[in-house]
Order: sequence, then C-alpha cells, then structure tokens
Amino acid sequence: MQTNLKTDIDVQAICDGFVYNELEGKGLHGLSGKLTIQPEYQRNFIYAADGGKREMAVIDSVLKGYPLGLIYFNTVEKDKFEVLDGQQRITSLGRFVSDKFAIQDTDGHQQYFSGMAADKRALIMNTKLLVYECQGSESEIKEWFKTINIAGVPLNEQELLNAVYSGPFVTLAKEAFSNSQNAHIHKWSSYVKGAAIRQDFLACALDWVSKGDVSSYMSSHRYDNNIKELSTYFTTVIQWVESVFTDTETEMRGIEWGRLYEQHHKKPYDAKAVSAKLQELYGDAYVKNRKGVFEYILGGSVDTQLLEIRVFDDAIKKAVYATQTQKANAKHKSNCPLCALGHDANKSKVWSPAEMDADHVAAWSKGGQTNIKNCQMLCKTHNRAKGNR
Repeated sequence: MQTNLKTDIDVQAICDGFVYNELEGKGLHGLSGKLTIQPEYQRNFIYAADGGKREMAVIDSVLKGYPLGLIYFNTVEKDKFEVLDGQQRITSLGRFVSDKFAIQDTDGHQQYFSGMAADKRALIMNTKLLVYECQGSESEIKEWFKTINIAGVPLNEQELLNAVYSGPFVTLAKEAFSNSQNAHIHKWSSYVKGAAIRQDFLACALDWVSKGDVSSYMSSHRYDNNIKELSTYFTTVIQWVESVFTDTETEMRGIEWGRLYEQHHKKPYDAKAVSAKLQELYGDAYVKNRKGVFEYILGGSVDTQLLEIRVFDDAIKKAVYATQTQKANAKHKSNCPLCALGHDANKSKVWSPAEMDADHVAAWSKGGQTNIKNCQMLCKTHNRAKGNR
C-alpha cells in the first residue's frame, strides 16, 4: 500500500462542504465534496454519545495547539477520498464550525463557533492537519483499517465485520438497525441489550437470522440490495416473544431470543397462563436467576437448573446429616435413605458429609420448599439419579 503525507490541509479546507446528517448521526462530506467522511466500513459517530465530552476535547486541543494525531485518507480515485481513520475528529470539527454544539470558555460560558472572537475562529480554521493519503487494494485498505483502529476507542466485533463486508447490504442494515433515531429502537430495547450506534441491534439481528454464523451470512449477502430476510426474521422473533410473554421485564434484555424462537415457536402457549407462571416465579424468593425464568417456562417448567434455585445452607445440611446418620447407626443401615432400601453392599454404608448432597424431599418445582423439613441428604449417586422426581 502506498502512502503520501500531506501537511497543507487545514480545518477550513476539510470542513468545506461539511454536512451533518442528524437522522443517521454522521458527517457526510468535506474538502468541497472530494472527501467522504463516513464510508460504510466506518463506525457511527460516537464522540457525542458521552454528552459531547470527546468532541469538545477535540476543539479544546485545537485551541491549545495540541496535535490531533495522524489522519488517514483512502484514495478512491483521482481527487476522491474517503476517511480511513479520523472520522470522529473530522466530524467533531465539522459539527463545531457548523454550530452543532458549543464549548465552555475559561469563564465557564457556552461558546458556539459563530459567537467566538474572530482570532479564535481563525485559529481553528487555519490549524493544519497531518493527513496520510493511502492507496491500495480493498483487502489492503481493510486490513490497514483494522490495524490502525486497535488504539483509541476499540472497534467492536460488529464494527469490524461492517468494515470487512462493506457494501449495499451493510449500508441498508445500518440504516435500519444502527440509527438511534429509529422509532422502533425503544421497543427493541426491551429485548436487546446495547446501543444502536455501537451496532448492538444489528449484531443481534444478524446473530438471530444466521443462527450464530454472522460472518458467513454477511459474506453471502454482501452485495444484496435489500435486507428483507434480516428485517423480517428479527421482527418475527420480537413479535413471537411479545405474544408469549405479555409482561415486559428488565431481565428480558439480552436473552438469546433467536435460539429460543427456533426451539419453541411451533409450540402453543397460553399467554395468560404464562403470565401467571412468570409472576409466580418472580415472587419466589428461592429463584436466584430471573433471566432463566423465560427459558424455563418455554421448556415446560422442567429444567430447574435455569433458575439456580437457592440451595440448603450449611447449617441445615449439617443438622440433617447428623440426624440421618444417628438414626442409620441405630438401625445398622445406610444414612442415605435410598441406599438403605437397596440390596447391594451400600445398604448399610454410612457416607461422609462430602459424599452426600442435600436434596428436596418434595421437588421445588412441585411446591417443595427449601427448608429443613423438606431436606434430606442423599449419596451423590442417588441424588443425581433422583433429578426432579
């Protein structure tokens, strides 16, 4: 890959023709239309996401004469470039000089660019930037893009995949799933964890439709001019969840709904009965993992491991072990009640505490409580065999 260092590009030139798309959250063009500031392999503009601290820091650095670091352009064709690295800084500059945000001066007052003293405006606009113009094959450019983005705010996995498989499919997918102004984001946030601008909703949609093989899916659909399958599948999963669980709980965010849809969507569910069961489990003090409640219900309320039911504490186990062992010794039988009923060598075996597990006499899933009256100590073999019976 060839590189050429340019030292004659100033802020005024790079911001010439700058337009900021409020809906999509990105700077579009600069250098009088010669520069594409956010090509599709770039992440969304995130410097404003922390209340604007980082974009204000960019302007503060310029005013103090601090270097902004190297900026890289990819040469698309003669006099046509796209930002390879530096779009967050360039967008911050463009947003400021177009009065999209203000900075705080030394007296604590808010200052927009248009209201600043002429000498300070000139200082900003005349600041020179260090720009490398790069030229190479697509694979070289993409590899370099990943390399230079190791530092700073790291690219997450989906942002890297967007870069690798940039094209019409990614463009459309980002418009739908990476736009924080999308009216559906609020609804989706009940089931998907993360932020639209960091590609979390897109990553989730792709994971669901591809059954976990996101890279292969993006590769095979890279040049598609529509995202119908992606959008339809994602919407279908969300609608299925809403139809089964009429209650919206915080713990629903981030659950593997795509996997659960594939496993259970053909089964009939009574939404009222599901709601009643959900509230029952949410009110049960013994349920430690509320996030597992949803899969537990979908699976027929069988796999109690999903709920991480609170176990018997050490005091209860020691008391029950002592009582069982005392009675067993008096009868010359095993202190495991199930071994004592058998006919093998373990019928009279007295197990040590380490060789036994606490067990619900009446299964928790069938109404048994986690208290000393419902506790028995079984040898590990019998406890594992007993399961949920």
